[in-house]
Amino acid sequence: QLQLVETGGGLVQPGGSLRLSCAASGFTSDHYGIGWFRQAPGKEREGVICLSSPDGTTSSVDSVRGRFTISRDHTSNTVYLQLNNLKPEDTAIYYCNAVSDFDGAEYWGQGTQVTVSS
Repeated sequence: QLQLVETGGGLVQPGGSLRLSCAASGFTSDHYGIGWFRQAPGKEREGVICLSSPDGTTSSVDSVRGRFTISRDHTSNTVYLQLNNLKPEDTAIYYCNAVSDFDGAEYWGQGTQVTVSS
């Protein structure tokens, strides 16, 4: 069964950090472009940052550039999202997305909640 599972969300104060994990099972994520999306209450889901395959280039939106970093661990088949200097406006459910390089098949995780509040 092909599956993405996100973990690592939680409550953090402004300026704090979190590391989200996206563990892939049932397929090798090396051959997939991976993206992190988020959806805040009352807003549409937006793309935040992505990691392309196979060249590993990354791209992020202006609002998180310099604060969020995406990386891939090939051994554990896991993609990470490091969130630094968090702001209240980063509060959202964060989702992991994988798109196959071969056939465009797309998978989503169930999401993990990130809340930034003092």
